[in-house]
Amino acid sequence: MTQSKATLSARSLTPAAPVLSRRGLFQLGAVSAALVASPLAARGFGSGFTHGVASGEPGQDRVLLWTRFVAEQDTPLDWQVSESEDFSKPISEGRVMASPQRDWCCKTWANGLKSDAWYFYRFVAPDGSVSITGRTRTLPAGSTAKFRLAVFSCSNFGFGWFNSYAHAAQANDADLAVHLGDYIYEYGRGTYPSADAANPHRVLWPDHESIVLADYRLRYATYRTDPDLRRLHQVMPMVAVWDDHEAANDSWENGAENHQAETEGDWAARKAAAKRAYREWMPVSDEPYAQYELGDLATLFRLDTRLEGREEQFDLGAVLKGKTDPQSAIAALSAFKAGNWANPERQMLGQTQEDWLFGGMATSRSSGKIWQVLAQQVLVGELRSPPAILSLIADDLPQWLRQRVLAAAAANAAGLPSNMDAWDGYPAARARLLTAAQNADANLLVLAGDTHNGWAFELEQDGDGAGVEFGVPGVTSPGLEASLSGIAPSDFAKAAVDHNTQLVWADTSQRGYMNVELTPESATTEMRFVETVKTQSTRLAGTKRLSTQAGSQRVDV
Repeated sequence: MTQSKATLSARSLTPAAPVLSRRGLFQLGAVSAALVASPLAARGFGSGFTHGVASGEPGQDRVLLWTRFVAEQDTPLDWQVSESEDFSKPISEGRVMASPQRDWCCKTWANGLKSDAWYFYRFVAPDGSVSITGRTRTLPAGSTAKFRLAVFSCSNFGFGWFNSYAHAAQANDADLAVHLGDYIYEYGRGTYPSADAANPHRVLWPDHESIVLADYRLRYATYRTDPDLRRLHQVMPMVAVWDDHEAANDSWENGAENHQAETEGDWAARKAAAKRAYREWMPVSDEPYAQYELGDLATLFRLDTRLEGREEQFDLGAVLKGKTDPQSAIAALSAFKAGNWANPERQMLGQTQEDWLFGGMATSRSSGKIWQVLAQQVLVGELRSPPAILSLIADDLPQWLRQRVLAAAAANAAGLPSNMDAWDGYPAARARLLTAAQNADANLLVLAGDTHNGWAFELEQDGDGAGVEFGVPGVTSPGLEASLSGIAPSDFAKAAVDHNTQLVWADTSQRGYMNVELTPESATTEMRFVETVKTQSTRLAGTKRLSTQAGSQRVDV
C-alpha cells in the first residue's frame, strides 16, 4: 500500500526486527507535514533543531553523533546516549558547540559503548528544547554470525523522491547504511535533470551550480529537508564516501570535467569548499579513507577513488578527434591502448592509500576475517560496449547520442572499454588491486555505485578469480534506459552479459538499493527495485538475489 512519507506512523517504520522486539517499540517521531509542504527559502531553514539527527563512523565502542541547531550565537548542546528510549540512565553524555563557523552543524564522539549493541541518542539545547530521538549501533566484536548493509548511491533530488531510503528505513533489516557517493549533485536547477525532466515538487536550492562554500552548504540543507533521507539517518548509522558530484562531475585530484577555472575560479578552493561542507553536514570523520571491523566476519574499507590520488581521466573523444574513417579511428585507439592507457604507473587511489589498502587486506585476512569489503565509488569490473548495440540503435536516436554509441563501439573494436572514469580507465591500478587481493587470499567483495544501474561481476586477474563485485542502482538518478531509449533494457543487458566475460548479471532500467548480508559462509545481495520515484511510495517493483560463497570468487545468479 502506498503511503505518504510525511504521515508514516512510528509503527509502520519498525517491523519486528530482533533487536527492536527485545527493546520494545521504538517511537520514531514523524517528520512534520508542514516541513514537507512548506516552500524552501534560500535564506534559511528556521531555527533550533532544523535537520534532525544522524550518526556514523561506528566502531566497537563508539559512534559519531550529528545534529544541526541554529541560534543567534554559539550555543552549547548537551547530548545523551542510552540503552532505553526514556534516557533514564544515560551511559554516555557530553557537550558540543553549535556554531555558524560550521553552518550550525555539530558532531561529537560517543565513547565507552558496548560492542554489537543498539542505542538511542538525543541532543538538548539550553532552552530545554530536545532534538528528535535517534537510533544507532556499534559494530560487533569477536564471533559474528551475520551483519547486514543497506547500500545506496546516486540520489539526485530533482529527479524524484528518495523511496529507496524510505523502504530501507521501513524494512528495518540492516545494521548499517553505506552510501557510495553522489549523495548530492552540484548542478544548477534545470541542468541535470533538465527542466522538463525535473519533478515539480522537488525545488532545488541554490538554483545555480554549487561552486563556493555557501552553495554547497545550501545544497546539503535542501537535500536534508527530504523526510526519507532524514528518517534513514535517524534510524541507523551510516558509513559514507563522496563520489564526484559532491564536488563536480568527473572530478579527479586536480580538476573536474564540470569545473571551468576561467569562470569558476581555482579548483583547489572549490574542492576544499566541497570537502568542508560534506564534513559539516555528514556524520563522517575527517579521514579521507578508513576501515571498520565487523567482528571476526569482515573488514569494511571505505575508499576515496576521487579526490585523494586519482589522475585525470582519459577522453576517448580527444583520442578520436579528427579521425573521419573507421580505419584511422581504430589505429588511434590501438595506439592509445598500447601507450597511455596501459601506463603501469597510473594511479586511481594514490600511492599512500594504495599501500594502506593492500596492507589492510592482508592483515584482515591473516587475522581470520572472512570478507574484505570495499565501499567505493566506481566499477572495478571490466565492461565493454557490446557490438550488438549497433544493430539495436533506433532510427530516431539523437545525433549526439548516436555519435557516443559509435565511439563506444569503436573503442570495443580496439579492445578498449568506453567508460574511462571507472577502474576501466586505470587498468594498471586495477591489476595491482586485484593482485593484492589474490596475494592476501582475500574474499574480496567490491561494492560500487556511480553508474545508476545494477551489476554483478566475477573479477579476474591473469585468468584467476580475484573477487566479486555488486554495483548498486541509483536511488533516483536515471540509468542507461534514459540515454539508450531506443533499445529495450533487457536486450542491452543480455548483450552486455554475453559480451563481457566477467559480467554475470545486469539491470539497466530500475532504481533502488542493495541489502547485503554477510555470513561466514556467503555474501548475499538482494537488489531492491522501487516501483517509482515520481511519487512517494515504499512499494517495490521486484527484487533480485545474488550470492557468492566464501572462497569461490563466483556469483550465483
